[in-house]
Amino acid sequence: MRTLVALTSIVSFLMVLLPGPLYQFIGLPLSTAFTLLRYGVFVAGAALILIILQVLVARKSVRWGSTLIYAVMALVAVGLPLSMMGKASTVPPIHDITTDVTNPPEFVAIAPLRKNAPNPLDYEGGAVTTQQLKAYPELKTQLFAQPIEQVYQAAIDTVDALGWERVTQNAQPHTIEATDTTLWFGFKDDVVIRLRAKDDDTLVDVRSKSRVGKSDLGKNAERIQTFIDALRERTDASVN
Repeated sequence: MRTLVALTSIVSFLMVLLPGPLYQFIGLPLSTAFTLLRYGVFVAGAALILIILQVLVARKSVRWGSTLIYAVMALVAVGLPLSMMGKASTVPPIHDITTDVTNPPEFVAIAPLRKNAPNPLDYEGGAVTTQQLKAYPELKTQLFAQPIEQVYQAAIDTVDALGWERVTQNAQPHTIEATDTTLWFGFKDDVVIRLRAKDDDTLVDVRSKSRVGKSDLGKNAERIQTFIDALRERTDASVN
């Protein structure tokens, strides 16, 4: 039984861990990657059942160190996909988020990079807007009490600090476009940041859009909020 426990635990762990790198670096079809994830959960469940049986039936022969390692591997293989499913159930199945739903910032420099992306470049509005406003009411146009040039430079510094890849700076006036690549699957999500002067203050809008996938699991909204918080901290620090 020890061999079977080891085999199912390791296989399930690899079935959950490897789809991301295989998709990102080898070009494994996304549907196949998600299928591996799904079946990895089943194999991990079987591994946990075998571990429990081993402890109950053959307790004296259990090697506790290796069994603990196999249990952790199986729990990770179960927990990671289930946490993604849980997250998906709490956020709307949308992938284009903006702080200005009536006049969202437009992608210009990034447009050629999204030419073959499954998700179209245009902002859909309608039901997407309704779902966003309900799920993320806090995401609105931000007012900064600093002149536009100062906030613009701070926005550039913030994008760089977050590790996003700037595509073309100022392709539109006081606008920054960048791409954020996720770690596990290497999904590329695009961001456009638009600044507008309002007297001596600055209005900042951010839009984040995934290139693939119907649901972003809340990642785009999280990305926008992270940027706003970091920019706010940077501009406040410059004042002090």
